[in-house]
Amino acid sequence: MAGTRAPAQIQTRSRYHAADILLRLLKSRRRPASARAEAPPLSGGALAPAKQREVRFADFESVARLKERGGLAKDSPENWDRLWRQNPAMAAAKSQPSMGWVLETAQGIVGYQGNIPVLYQFESRTMIAATAAGLVIEPAYRTRCIALLASFFRQRDVDLFVITHSTASVVDQSKALHARPLPRADYDKVLFWILDVRQFARVLTEKFGLGNKMETIGAFLASSALRLDTLRRGPRAAPTSKITEIEVKDIGDEFEALWRRKLGEAPRLLADRSPASLKWHFTLPGSCSTVAVLCCHRFQRLAGYAVVLHAVDHETGLRRSMLADILVEQDDPDVTEALLDAAYANAVASGGYLFEVVGLPRHIRQILMRWNPYVRSYPTDPLVYRTTNEALARALEDESTWYAGPFDGDATLLP
Repeated sequence: MAGTRAPAQIQTRSRYHAADILLRLLKSRRRPASARAEAPPLSGGALAPAKQREVRFADFESVARLKERGGLAKDSPENWDRLWRQNPAMAAAKSQPSMGWVLETAQGIVGYQGNIPVLYQFESRTMIAATAAGLVIEPAYRTRCIALLASFFRQRDVDLFVITHSTASVVDQSKALHARPLPRADYDKVLFWILDVRQFARVLTEKFGLGNKMETIGAFLASSALRLDTLRRGPRAAPTSKITEIEVKDIGDEFEALWRRKLGEAPRLLADRSPASLKWHFTLPGSCSTVAVLCCHRFQRLAGYAVVLHAVDHETGLRRSMLADILVEQDDPDVTEALLDAAYANAVASGGYLFEVVGLPRHIRQILMRWNPYVRSYPTDPLVYRTTNEALARALEDESTWYAGPFDGDATLLP
């Protein structure tokens, strides 16, 4: 009968009501770091004229100050050297890739769009892709955003253009420039598990100013209920394979062998995971993030690996662990689950408050869904792409062609 519930159902709902409130707060209030750039234009007075040009290494300090004003993570000259001088894609490119573009007035730089070349593999072909990174513009010059994006998409000798985890306005403007969303209905769903309820609740309490006694008590009750709820979530079965951990610098020949075997499987668009590219990608100078590389061996050879990135939010102090990459020979489900279990355990051991999984193919997410994760949604498409290669464009309309995750775009590439 409508409007009635069994007593057990009422009890269950009451038990988790406070936890539901806390999770709604997390989902509704969390915004991307670059959200400050979405502020309305300044009023009054004529704008100083701004010219657009390509980025130079000498722009580092000005761009760093602009990014800091826009709420983006702190960068370093060493990281710029890594991105554009030590980048394996630079040697493979037919022409010198741009570092990006800036908008500049007589007073200084007011807009920036970084451009990072990366290697991809598809059907035995090595391709150059361009990843947009660190877009930030002073609010008064927001209307010039599309000009920066147009320069990004106009690059020559680039097979694939990728923009990830940007704001809704940037995604909309990219689509106006013929970018397309990933053909995956659930790619905007982030799976996550709360590992340290007390610290998680503390961060939310401080972030959202829950200062008076009633709200503090409410947050405590919510965290207590959430602690009970988290007991129902996470891996259940004991791992069936032995997992070892190495450092990024120790990635070597067995990773190359696994990568070559993986390329011989069903055709997929894969960001290059050769040892050189992996070490370059996950070496983050000047970053407070740490990286764990987990290896699973079968029959005395590497059958798969997972990379976990541990980071601390510079504004809130929230310690977040992310599954940054995973690659398994023949998508073996036992090896995949063992690596996922080890990644979760590694996140717990690191002292993280959250463990997150973004994207990745359906067979991996199906395993994770058995762990009963929390789910939140991005407010817009987390990945948009464009290609001028007609054959590649047709192939990318098929979801199975993609192996998209945090290894694509700039989510795990920047400090």
